[in-house]
Amino acid sequence: MTAAVPEAGSGVAPGAVMTREIAEQPAVLARILAHGLPDIQAAAEAIRAAQPRFVVFAARGTSDNASLYAKYLVEILLGLPAGLASMSTMTMYGARPRLHGTLFVTVSQSGGSPDLIESTRAAREAGALTLAVTNNPDSALASAADLHLDVLAGPELALPATKTYTAELLTLYLLVDAVRGGTGDSARGIPSAAAEVLARGGEVRDHAREYRFADRLVLTSRGYGYPTVREAALKVMETSYLHAQAFSGADLLHGPLAMIDGDAPVIAVVPDGAGGRALAPVLDRLRAAGARAALLGPPDGFFPLPAGLREEVQPIVQILPLQTLACEIALDRNLDPDAPRALAKVTRTR
Repeated sequence: MTAAVPEAGSGVAPGAVMTREIAEQPAVLARILAHGLPDIQAAAEAIRAAQPRFVVFAARGTSDNASLYAKYLVEILLGLPAGLASMSTMTMYGARPRLHGTLFVTVSQSGGSPDLIESTRAAREAGALTLAVTNNPDSALASAADLHLDVLAGPELALPATKTYTAELLTLYLLVDAVRGGTGDSARGIPSAAAEVLARGGEVRDHAREYRFADRLVLTSRGYGYPTVREAALKVMETSYLHAQAFSGADLLHGPLAMIDGDAPVIAVVPDGAGGRALAPVLDRLRAAGARAALLGPPDGFFPLPAGLREEVQPIVQILPLQTLACEIALDRNLDPDAPRALAKVTRTR
């Protein structure tokens, strides 16, 4: 949804809007579980009836990272191949791929980006079952798709997306879970876990000082944690203008590790599960390179996360301290994370 951000001099403290919206996330997540499940179950029934053989996700920016998370869900939990669309092939080059037997999922907070709308219409004409996941049920994108899911985040005023991101993650998880016959029970503890994490904001503020004078930041993870570090890097870049790069731990070892030294801070998101075990040799290599690696997740890290969450839902909670970190880094640098320069809520691309 598009909305105006308070202008400088309006009396609103820098970062107040982003901070408030970060704090709203436990309530948003609870709202989805309380009111979103009937529509999610209905969409899942339509998807099961269509029996898609392949799933394609189309998105930009933050929603692209949510789609990457859903790609992991689809491939791991449903056993279906999934991919991320190159929308310009349809919007710029006029390509019309054969999409019979495909589920085409467009994820967009505003539902107003022309390339997403055009891609959805083209996919529908090409034989795909189309689903739009948005924060705006009255949007053109919602109307263009066969199916629509509202992520129920409410108006988001700060330009950096926070609550719409976690709302997309939970909605997409519940959809995939419903397609495989689940009831969403494995996500019931997410709102309370989110509230527990956000109540420890002081720990994040203390850690943010580590990056006040940094000129670059590397983030890494494996598996379900990879979309988290991509989203965290995006938040840091758009709020603090700090050069942040996110790598899969596997990709980091294939070349980019050479740029890591004692001057390059690293944040590693360590999932509790297969992703964390796969990340262990990467952390060993980082330590051997002399990296200043801060671990998010494990008990010995700078920010331990609540135990007991299934690995596939951990990203919904993993991102919360990193959103706060991005906000705090910006404030430490005397920047206003509510209104980053040169950004707009709806990106007009083709």
